[in-house]
Amino acid sequence: MGRNVTEFIQNLRYEEIPDDVLAVMRRSLLDTVGVAAIGSTTRIGGIVKEFVRMQMPAGEGTPASRLLFSGLTVSPMGAAMAGAFTIDSVDAHDGYSKVKGHAGSGVFPAVIAVVDDLRRQGQEISGRDLLVALTIAYEVGYRSGLCMHGTVPDYHTSGAWTAVGAAAAVAHLLKLNTEEIQHALGIAEYHGPRSQMMRCIDHPTMLRDGVGWGSPTGVSAAYMAQQGFTGAPAITAEGDDAEPYWNDLGERWEVNNTHYKAYPVCRWAHPAIDAVHDLMREHNISSSEIERARIKTFHYATRLAGHAPKTMDELTYALAYPFAIMAVHGEIGPLQLQESILSDPEVQRISLATELVDDEHYTRISTDKRWADVTLYLNDGREVQSDARTPRGDPDNPLSDKEISEKFHLLADDVIGITRAEEIEQCIAKVSSDDFDIDHLLTLITASAD
Repeated sequence: MGRNVTEFIQNLRYEEIPDDVLAVMRRSLLDTVGVAAIGSTTRIGGIVKEFVRMQMPAGEGTPASRLLFSGLTVSPMGAAMAGAFTIDSVDAHDGYSKVKGHAGSGVFPAVIAVVDDLRRQGQEISGRDLLVALTIAYEVGYRSGLCMHGTVPDYHTSGAWTAVGAAAAVAHLLKLNTEEIQHALGIAEYHGPRSQMMRCIDHPTMLRDGVGWGSPTGVSAAYMAQQGFTGAPAITAEGDDAEPYWNDLGERWEVNNTHYKAYPVCRWAHPAIDAVHDLMREHNISSSEIERARIKTFHYATRLAGHAPKTMDELTYALAYPFAIMAVHGEIGPLQLQESILSDPEVQRISLATELVDDEHYTRISTDKRWADVTLYLNDGREVQSDARTPRGDPDNPLSDKEISEKFHLLADDVIGITRAEEIEQCIAKVSSDDFDIDHLLTLITASAD
């Protein structure tokens, strides 16, 4: 029998966390910081930074936290909100396919915001403490999300359940008692943004995955519970319906199902992007040889139409266009995240010539994984087809530590400089050691990117 969720949140210790789980947390820490760095350059990041500066400032003698890669100081809620929107503005952060969403983009900025304030107040926090808080946030968030998807008909954004994970981690950091933790979870779940994910898929805008409101909701829930505010029981963490999702808590770790993205677009597009990348190389094909293409995939992925996106938000939730970017450029990185890519004539041609096929079999099996296959129809009459495949970066086909490092530098180096990026990587590598300097890491990831 697993641990009670409130006892798990209150008493989890570093020594109880398996090494493989800690390894995931270290990878996610580096990966998420890299996404935050490039996210600080986006229009979404800029708008929300200015919003929280004006609407959520830190008052004299009140909790205060620095924004990621900004240098500004606001309230912890404001820092969590801006950080979540910033990370989510570049769809390159970690996730978990079965829970249909992403933990790091919502829980990491919440944890960092509160840790920054607690260190300002003089509370001792080690790197091991940071890893414990992140582990709690991911594990509680994932299980809350699995329960939500398993018991509620609507497909809700990650913000709905990362709010609960963030509240759990902040409750641990604030050393709340059992009753306060229960209220914190209940407040976060009740106030969490149960926004419908497919609305953002069908109408891509800056709303994204709901974590921009889920993260500050989790932070505020813990602070409110600390002050005596009460909340209804969190039905995704307690009760008979939730029990199957929590009965092995602390014995089996959902954290180990975390995947990492090779490309900064919706993961539903990744199997097709991987497929065209490999086909082009295996058959030595140039994009000029492609007359048309067909992507056969699961239903939700076909909703990522995006044959002619007009904004970067539409590109993020597209399938045909990023597929075409890979066919033409052979990569999807920072250079392809510029708005000029939206008017690339060869990418536009391939995208408009790409057919999306809603396949019943792939829809049925795309639960723990995401499936697709690709056929390229060439000008000389040849047809080349990929095998059915799932994305790179899944736990059974992981990105290596070297690839995670390369991705971090690809996203961060041009924004904050190679020297600072290397210093962040070296600092995170020591997060479990006695000589880890949390204040130094906080300074590195909150100082302005300029």
